[in-house]
Amino acid sequence: MEFDPVLLARLQFAFTIIFHIIFPSFTIGLSAYIATLGAVWLKTGNDRFQLLMRFWTKIFAVSFGMGVVSGIVLSYQIGTNWSRFSVATGNVLGPLLGYEVLAAFFLEATFLGVLLFGFKKVPPWLYVLSAVVVAIGTAISAFWILAANSWMQTPAGFEMKDGVAFPLDWLTIIFNPSFPYRFAHMLNAAYLTTGFVVLAVGARYVLGGKYIEEGRNMLRMAIGLTAILAPLQLILGDQHGLNTLHHQPIKIAAIEAHWDGSKPADFHIFAWPDEKAGANHLELSIPKGASLILTHKMNGLFPGLLSVPENERPPVKTVFFAFRIMLGLGFFMIAAALLGAFFWWRGALFETRWYLLVMAQCWWIGFVAVISGWVVTESGRQPWIVHHILRTADATSTVPGATIAGTLALFVIAYGIVFWFGIYYINRLIAQGPRGPSSEEAGRFSRSPLAAARDEGRDALNKGSSA
Repeated sequence: MEFDPVLLARLQFAFTIIFHIIFPSFTIGLSAYIATLGAVWLKTGNDRFQLLMRFWTKIFAVSFGMGVVSGIVLSYQIGTNWSRFSVATGNVLGPLLGYEVLAAFFLEATFLGVLLFGFKKVPPWLYVLSAVVVAIGTAISAFWILAANSWMQTPAGFEMKDGVAFPLDWLTIIFNPSFPYRFAHMLNAAYLTTGFVVLAVGARYVLGGKYIEEGRNMLRMAIGLTAILAPLQLILGDQHGLNTLHHQPIKIAAIEAHWDGSKPADFHIFAWPDEKAGANHLELSIPKGASLILTHKMNGLFPGLLSVPENERPPVKTVFFAFRIMLGLGFFMIAAALLGAFFWWRGALFETRWYLLVMAQCWWIGFVAVISGWVVTESGRQPWIVHHILRTADATSTVPGATIAGTLALFVIAYGIVFWFGIYYINRLIAQGPRGPSSEEAGRFSRSPLAAARDEGRDALNKGSSA
């Protein structure tokens, strides 16, 4: 049986990166939500926000751990399956990925320890500050990962010598032409992903008549966030698309299944791209819609897939359908968030049962949208692993295809087991719900943190006077 080592190496990396990205896209947003809960608790003294903060911290810890484990495998794969990629780009990408590890392990993990074990050991302000630092750490991790990946999309600030990239200007490397758009788009996607998870859990509590006040707080905060960020994502996505058109026009041609660049491009709601014939079948389209979106002109032109040889084109069906999944889910999130905001404004949010029933089942929306977006980004760059610098077929190691197939099968089994246990445990935590503090903790935290600190000082003074 023949095994294509390049295809299998790509499939293995695609499988592991899709699994891995689930967790950073959740923890980036969740850490910010936890920090927000802590800030509200400090400001209001409402103990309910402290309970929610600690509740979501447990879920964050499980997700963070699964993200770390799955991320380690990616590093090994670069060394085992993509050694020529490492040789060619290591001088540039090595430091960027190293900075991400520093942020993840030395900043996030350290202060996560305070969040998990320091509730009774540190002052409230320090406990909340730890949550803020963890949130900053996750955003910094995203910064470096997106800087590295964006450089692969739009490489800049380097020179090639004997097939090896050498850095010339680190600021140009980091802030390469696509980085600001991709970073903003991904960070906003992470916050949206978390927003819909919180929205689903809040709806579940309100519908079940359990932890009703906590559930209502989750609903209000999630809808307040998503009603702003979901429409904003449409704007960020449009700007990202325009940037991609400028630097990677063939990726945009694949997204739109646009073949003939001499004609304005229709926006295909549905089509079946035929890569051999260089045409589409079963088209349901908006005439000149893609041209209007991408060039802001009805008769605007941009390059089509036929403008490059067949071996320079990405896999059109994959990119085309993945983009439409992402776009469809994005419009659903906008509608769901704005509808929730309308019900909230009318004072009917918690009584609109059909809306809560739908939202309780929509926790997965953001994850699928993120995965679809990454499929578009990575598949749309093909056949290049570093755009116009290094082809994917020239970046792999000399590992037999059968070996890669065997490890891929093991990864599927191992990741399936890890994912099942992780999701099972998170569901257990959600089913248990926010737990009240013990009697000892209640004595310290049931009041406003500032009031608690004042009373502790007064008690210590009284004890000193008695002595």
